[in-house]
Amino acid sequence: MAEYFKFDEYGTNARTEVMAGAATFMTMAYIIVVNPAILQAAGMPFGPSMVATILSAVFGCTFMGLYANRPFAVAPYMGTNTFVAYTVVGVLGYSWQTALGAVFISGVLLFLLTVTGGRTILAQAVPKNLKYSFVVGVGLFISYVGLTTSGIVVGGEGGTLLKAGALTSPSILLAIGGFLLISILMVRGVRGAILIGILATAAAAFFTGIAPLPDAIVSLPPNPAPVLLQLDIVGVLSWGMVSVLLTMFTMDLFFTMSGALGVATQAGLTDANGDLPEIEKTFAADSLATIVGALFGTTTAGVFLESGAGTAAGGRTGLVALTVAGLFAIGLFFSPLFAAIPAAATGPALIAVGMLMLSPLAKIDYHDYTELIPAFAVIVMMIFTGNLGVGLCAGFVLFPVFKVMKGRAGDVHPAGWGLFLLCLLFFVFYPY
Repeated sequence: MAEYFKFDEYGTNARTEVMAGAATFMTMAYIIVVNPAILQAAGMPFGPSMVATILSAVFGCTFMGLYANRPFAVAPYMGTNTFVAYTVVGVLGYSWQTALGAVFISGVLLFLLTVTGGRTILAQAVPKNLKYSFVVGVGLFISYVGLTTSGIVVGGEGGTLLKAGALTSPSILLAIGGFLLISILMVRGVRGAILIGILATAAAAFFTGIAPLPDAIVSLPPNPAPVLLQLDIVGVLSWGMVSVLLTMFTMDLFFTMSGALGVATQAGLTDANGDLPEIEKTFAADSLATIVGALFGTTTAGVFLESGAGTAAGGRTGLVALTVAGLFAIGLFFSPLFAAIPAAATGPALIAVGMLMLSPLAKIDYHDYTELIPAFAVIVMMIFTGNLGVGLCAGFVLFPVFKVMKGRAGDVHPAGWGLFLLCLLFFVFYPY
């Protein structure tokens, strides 16, 4: 095992990797329940969708661990599921079967772009300062998710974007305590601080009655037949689906790019140019997981930002992803238990992970406005739109524009112009 996963090269061991995988899983286990709950709005049955979600994650994480040997967890992520449920089905009126067909075609296009090397070229075309801004934007977004899911921050009223939650309420006090516990353990140099913090906070929530104990510990998986192989590919072959397919493709293309580069940079896995070596293997994992997930009956899979919880706990190899796959497989039978872990326990972990991803701020060139302005746009648009794809595309559009204005068009990688055009199309066809 040590030789296969290259423990010596990455300075790690099996115990650290397994603990890191558990930390990642604990921060993303919510998807077992949240994804099918969202897809219910599209008319998809909850139980079968939950099984499809888990099977997609098991496939993606196993492929990532064994083939790419990266500590990235792959599962159906937040973004495309809401787009499918509330826009494609809810607003545009397509069936969820046709939406799954679009997910499938998007995955096939991504896989073809991966095996031809096009996706790697696009990743290498991203300028350093934009890569740094991706990490920061992703980190702040993760912290934002942790703050809102735990209730520490809530939506404001009367023109106020956000405001503090009821900070004296028991659940929020528990979340704050969880963050402080994780922080203290980090200060003390305790390995596995994030996982320990999640488990301790969850135990406190159950003991105090802040979170209810699960109704059951073990349950048989529901029958996946109602969503299995139910995708409608023929229905996608219409002019009206062009904008849907383009939006899905663009979101999928940049979600894993930003997530993988963000987590890899935080973990020290990138090279001197800020690139992730053999990134095409990571891209193959997420595109194949998307294809398989659509067949199972769920939406787009990608590298989870919560993978940063595992790398923050010391995880560096594919054994992290393989551990996540195993825990998801167990989740087929223990989903009531995993679903009972409250946001007051997972939220603080996400806040801490986001904090650890802020270090690239020091590397951004603040003196060159042709670099600073696009990087700034990436960060603020990611956070204030709540959409990573919008932030990424804002940077890809502005970077060549300001380089040309400065007379430095040569600074733009040839493939960067392809990203420029693709992102322009993204904004034109995005369903505002």
